[in-house]
Amino acid sequence: MQSVVDGNCSLRLAKVHVSKVPRTAVDVLNDRVLPFYEEHEVGANRILTDDGRKYCGRQLHHSHELFLAISQIVYRRAETPSPETSGVRGRLGWTVKGWFLGVAFRQRFYRSLAELQQDLCEYLTFSNPDPAHQSYRTKGRTPYQAFSDGVKEITQAEAA
Repeated sequence: MQSVVDGNCSLRLAKVHVSKVPRTAVDVLNDRVLPFYEEHEVGANRILTDDGRKYCGRQLHHSHELFLAISQIVYRRAETPSPETSGVRGRLGWTVKGWFLGVAFRQRFYRSLAELQQDLCEYLTFSNPDPAHQSYRTKGRTPYQAFSDGVKEITQAEAA
């Protein structure tokens, strides 16, 4: 699973893949992340990743770095693993594993990744708008509420 967490509001997006290669890192951005932000008329302008091979390689030859350059997204990678940089995404992995996959695989036999992806999208659609978080990012709001409030702030600042 390639997972993306918005650093401002803890909004979560993810896509299931059979391998961890640069194309999968590009696919989750192209298929899930950028369309979501475009739908809400917000630009994604920065991304922070770990130092996995799927995210970084020789400049101008690595598909993930090329995609970010073409999309005009500033790319930075965390030099050393730390709770601030990889903890949020790591917690998402544990949450999806425990609350979604642990239950889903006991209830259903998946014949394709598409079926699993559909159920994962439904789970994330449920978990993004509903449970409120007590983190410093969300301050008691749901991730989607925090995202929406951030979009409103940006819109008001641009109008002023």
